[in-house]
Amino acid sequence: VAGVALALVFFGEVAPDPVVRGSPAPNFSAPLLDGRKPIDFASYRGKVVLLNFWATWCKPCEDEMPAMERLYAALAPAGFELLAISVDQSAPEVASFRDRLGLTFPILLDPDERVSRAYQTTGYPESFLIDEQGRVLERYVGPREWDDGLYVDRIRDLIRD
Repeated sequence: VAGVALALVFFGEVAPDPVVRGSPAPNFSAPLLDGRKPIDFASYRGKVVLLNFWATWCKPCEDEMPAMERLYAALAPAGFELLAISVDQSAPEVASFRDRLGLTFPILLDPDERVSRAYQTTGYPESFLIDEQGRVLERYVGPREWDDGLYVDRIRDLIRD
């Protein structure tokens, strides 16, 4: 038993550092729903980004989407980026959801939850506010009213800095 334990310690996979406030945001590549070239998250360095992990079957995710759309419409012209990462298995179902809600922000596909695992999500929706240097500023578990002044002002201040 001791030998197995030692082998696991020396040869086992090292657990990644927790994704918490101040930590570097994990890099990833994921395909866009619309079929354009996959997104390489490293290319977003220099921008304030809100990453939102969600699923079409998640009612709280659906409930927060209109406020996310309003936040994106208000701040995208100033350089803000919002990337919604769907963990659904069916791209057509995600496209139908997007069209029904009139969403215009980029939607990425993560059906194997590889990106979700890299960010150590615990459920959906879960969002990460990431600064221009690629550091996690905040982790939000659960839905938010993203167009509330609290979030809009915080993101505006980050874009101006």
